[in-house]
Amino acid sequence: MIWHEKLYIGESIPKKKLKIKHLKWKIKHNAFLPNIFIIVLCRYGTNLLEIIPVWELRQKHYPKQNLYVVGLAKGYHEALETAAEIVIDVYKKTGGFDVKRCLYKQRKAGDSV
Repeated sequence: MIWHEKLYIGESIPKKKLKIKHLKWKIKHNAFLPNIFIIVLCRYGTNLLEIIPVWELRQKHYPKQNLYVVGLAKGYHEALETAAEIVIDVYKKTGGFDVKRCLYKQRKAGDSV
């Protein structure tokens, strides 16, 4: 799993650096977090983003190595709002909807993980 440096965080998640670091640690170590969702760059097709419940990552053979996490949210509705925020930010910056290119460019420009 690769974590984007500037994670988009839903309103219900505390924005303190230590809390987010602890939450990331729990996700990496398969802790049971029933209402937490990650927002990742889409791995297949032409979709922009995927919303994945963290409990799904606990499956033994879930392909976690290629996930590029750009957001965290508590609850599915908040995950949708956070994903929309990401797309809107990319549109404001670039005038387009190429989320992958924009976020990868940020990473290569020094805002990397």
